[in-house]
Order: sequence, then C-alpha cells, then structure tokens
Amino acid sequence: MSSIPTLPGIASQMVQTPRLKIHVLSRGPAGGIPVLLIHGNASSATFWEETLLALPPQYRGIAPDLRGYGDTEDQLIDATRGYFDWVDDLLGLMDALGVERFHLAGHSLGGGVVYSLIAAAAARVRSATLFAPASPYGFGGTKGLEGTPCYPDFAGSGGGIVSPEFARLIGEGYRGSEFPSSPRTVMNTFYWKPPFIPAREEALLSGVLSEKIGPQKYPGDSVPSANWPGAAPGRFGPANAISPKYVGDTVERFLAADPRPPILWVRGAEDQIVSDHSLFDMGTLGAAGAVPGWPGAEVFPPQPMVGQTRAVLERYGSFREHVIPETGHSPQIERPDLVDPLFHAHLEAAG
Repeated sequence: MSSIPTLPGIASQMVQTPRLKIHVLSRGPAGGIPVLLIHGNASSATFWEETLLALPPQYRGIAPDLRGYGDTEDQLIDATRGYFDWVDDLLGLMDALGVERFHLAGHSLGGGVVYSLIAAAAARVRSATLFAPASPYGFGGTKGLEGTPCYPDFAGSGGGIVSPEFARLIGEGYRGSEFPSSPRTVMNTFYWKPPFIPAREEALLSGVLSEKIGPQKYPGDSVPSANWPGAAPGRFGPANAISPKYVGDTVERFLAADPRPPILWVRGAEDQIVSDHSLFDMGTLGAAGAVPGWPGAEVFPPQPMVGQTRAVLERYGSFREHVIPETGHSPQIERPDLVDPLFHAHLEAAG
C-alpha cells in the first residue's frame, strides 16, 4: 500500500472515509487502546514509524497521511477553514475504523490539528501530546503572547512566504543536497539539530517529497499586499490553512473544551522552526536583514511561538511541559530514549 518502504511490524492500508480515501500506517492489536498520531508539514506518516513500534503492546497506533501528503487521496485543502479540513478528515477516519475515543499526538503542524480537534470533539480525546507544536495562533503574522495580528490582512503569513525553490524541488522529487533549499538540506539542517542524521534518512526524505505541490496545494496561493513583505494569505493549501487569518477563534474554542484532556508538551531546546525566533518566521528574517524593507520590531517582531503556546496552555490548565536538551524540531525522532518514556507515562496516566 505505502509508496515508501515501511519497517517490519508496520501495517499499511487505505481506508475509505466519508470525505476521502486515507492512507494509514498502524501497529498494535485491533482491540488495543487507540493512539492517533498526526504528522507535520513537509512530512508524512513515515515520520511516526519508530514511535509506533515503541508503543507498549496494549496500544493500537494509527498514523495517517494527512490530506495533501503521502499516499492519501489527492484533494485540495480549503485553507479558509483553518485546520478543520484535517480535523473532519481525521474524525471521519476514526469513525470508519470504529474508534470512538482515542489518545491524540501531533508534531509541528500536527500540533495545530490537535488544538482544533480538541476544540471540535474534546469528549473523544483521552489525552493529547504536542511534539514541537505550532503556536495555537497559527504560523506567522502575529505578535505578543495574545497573538495580535501584525496587519489586518495577515501579510507575512500563508503561501506567499514559502520558499518557491523548496516547493519546486519537492515537486521534482529532488534528492540531492547541492542547494540550501533542497529538501534534504532543509530536513537535515532544521528538522533536527545537526550533526544528527536519522538512520532512516532516505525514507524520511521520501516522506518530505510526498507533499502535494501546486498553486492550490503547496506552497499555495497568495494575494498582493501593501503591507510588508508584500503578500497575504490565499485560500488553498496547508501554508494558508495554518495562517492566523484562518485559525480564527480556535484558541477560544480550545480553551472552552469540556472536558479538557490532559496535555503533554515536548519540545527541543534548540528548535529552529518553532521558537520565539524561528528562522522560518518573517519577523526573524526581517530583523536579521534577510528580507528587505522590514518595518521594525514594533510593527512586525519575531512571532513568540513558544511564549504564545505556553500562555495558552497556562490558561488551559491541564498540561506539562518538557524541554529536551541538545535537540531540534523532532524530539521524538532525535531522542526517543528520553521522549518515549514521557509519552508512554502520559498515555498510561490518562487511562
């Protein structure tokens, strides 16, 4: 089933849901306690294989390729719904699998899906784990711990800030490392802290290359803006879906969840993608002189992604934060010896 070779013990299947056909990797007994694992941007379910294999035997790990990624049916993402195309897909998947309640974990963009899924269906979630999650306010274009928009049109977020060269090389299936924007270079520079290289580098690179590319896919569309850096979010694709323009009232809906599933937040101390000075954030790049015309820190400072997450989770109340030293954006891949015990204990404590 999977276009990417899987590790022994990992099952691959296509599941027809009411919305689309979803590719799923899984491991564990059919009657086991379900754990739904949601991958990030420019990756796929392949990134969860070691995590699936490490789950204690009483759990059934379920790792789908999100809409727009991997071997899941190629359908457009309506970015104006924020994360909710993915949320509805995943709830439909769990219904199709006959799963009512489940543990939930998300990495990076997948963390944003976690917030929205709790906002939509908290009663179905036993526990949630956030691995290096996106800010609850979305990616780019906000300032302050309350997620205040830098501009009314949310310029500086969405498809217009994605490297077109990175997207082009993904679309070409480029596996080299000659260019700074090559998928392999980006993965090994930013997904984890160099000089770490995962044992399954080639399979993980294939996961990166599985993202669907196009003007309505990734990087998505954008609209011209009079505000710096000159582009505001469009209406399609994952980069626009995670813009604060469309994340909207998700934070308040998340904070209104009843019940509130307990949350474990695990992040790398040296994450360069999700941080208070992300190297993928226009405020950070503008302050460094990498993007001309920066309007200054009062107008468009670096987005305090970690600070925003902590402020929201402190209002949520039921959470624990763990920072993994000498680790980048993928602590579950870089340091499973430290992360898996935390994850498994959290699952066990939630019952």
